[in-house]
Amino acid sequence: MNHPTSGQPELLVLRPLMPAQMEQLEQAFQLHRYDLAEDPEALLHEVGGRIRGVVTSGAPGFQAAMLPRLPALEIVSTSSVGTDSIAVAACKEKGIHVTNTPDVLNDDVADLAIGLVLNALRRLGDGHEYVRSGQWSQRGMMPLGRSLKGKRMGIVGLGRIGLEIAKRAEAMKMDILYTSRNRKDVPYPYYATPVELAANCDILMLACPGGADTRHLINAQVLDALHPEAWVINISRGSVVDEEALINALQRKSIGGAGLDVFENEPHIDTRFQQLDNVILFPHHASGTTETRSAMSQLVVDNLKAHFRGEPLLTPL
Repeated sequence: MNHPTSGQPELLVLRPLMPAQMEQLEQAFQLHRYDLAEDPEALLHEVGGRIRGVVTSGAPGFQAAMLPRLPALEIVSTSSVGTDSIAVAACKEKGIHVTNTPDVLNDDVADLAIGLVLNALRRLGDGHEYVRSGQWSQRGMMPLGRSLKGKRMGIVGLGRIGLEIAKRAEAMKMDILYTSRNRKDVPYPYYATPVELAANCDILMLACPGGADTRHLINAQVLDALHPEAWVINISRGSVVDEEALINALQRKSIGGAGLDVFENEPHIDTRFQQLDNVILFPHHASGTTETRSAMSQLVVDNLKAHFRGEPLLTPL
């Protein structure tokens, strides 16, 4: 923990940024490391009244219960695009600004989404293990995969990331369908509900926001509408999927499988996922590149500096 010096706003760090951006924060602000504190409650008791800004991310987020402990708080800056774990409404009621990091992670997340599709249909992980385990030399050619060309990708949520996924899928000669809260000005067929979309696609790609409005949007009814060789790919939020219904579908093999970057109770995921051979698991790491995480961290720094200089925020909610 840094001790206060005159003129520097004090920030509470719930989760640190990349090292280069943490250095920038240390030069411009007084930082109090809640993430490293042996006794977080004692830290809040000591410095809570002086905290003017919070640095966080999608996990751990920022809970409304912390607001009474931070009476001088002016801004919460999260290094994530999703804000379902941030008490945005409660902050706005108190006039506290909230910023996130949209756009800078679109490409990497979209790339990973397509990577999961490739892994699902072309069986990249299976092929790796087939060679590593010696099965290639013992058993000959591994079982065939499926082509991406001509497959119908149904995207749930055609926002910034959804559109980037669509562009990549089109380049691989896939057909794009979508559902969204509102019809978009795009050349893709629109379906009013996820159930209708699921009934018409081979890949159900989840790219919608998390939060209460989309909790368990993908339920048993949606999964039942998929054909037996269809895959579910989730790079949105774990809360979007009813995991009990998904596990049931995977166990019954009523769908082809699932590629999952996010989970309801991550990182402590349902252990049944680990026992299934028709699921691809990834540790909520779609934006996990040095370049993108650095860009996200820099946007947090730039928003905080802009706020305390009295300048317009770059990415306010």
